[in-house]
Amino acid sequence: MLRGKVKVGGPVGLHARPAAELVRAAEKFRCKVRLAKDGIWVNGKSILAILSLAAEMGSEVILEVDGPDEAQAFEILRNKLEHHESQG
Repeated sequence: MLRGKVKVGGPVGLHARPAAELVRAAEKFRCKVRLAKDGIWVNGKSILAILSLAAEMGSEVILEVDGPDEAQAFEILRNKLEHHESQG
């Protein structure tokens, strides 16, 4: 299992389009993906769950991945969280 704190980037935070892009990326991996904000953990492969975090630009989330391809998943998903370019 890999876990780390990630600062949400992008101009709109983790809203609809960035959340959808994150889910599409997460679904490519076999590992379990979870995100947490303010102590609330959600499924990182569910767009509705991710949106429920209301993670705005600059907020800190915890990314956790667990499974056979966790190292690759962690790097790609962390990058998407920190550097997405979507406008909402």
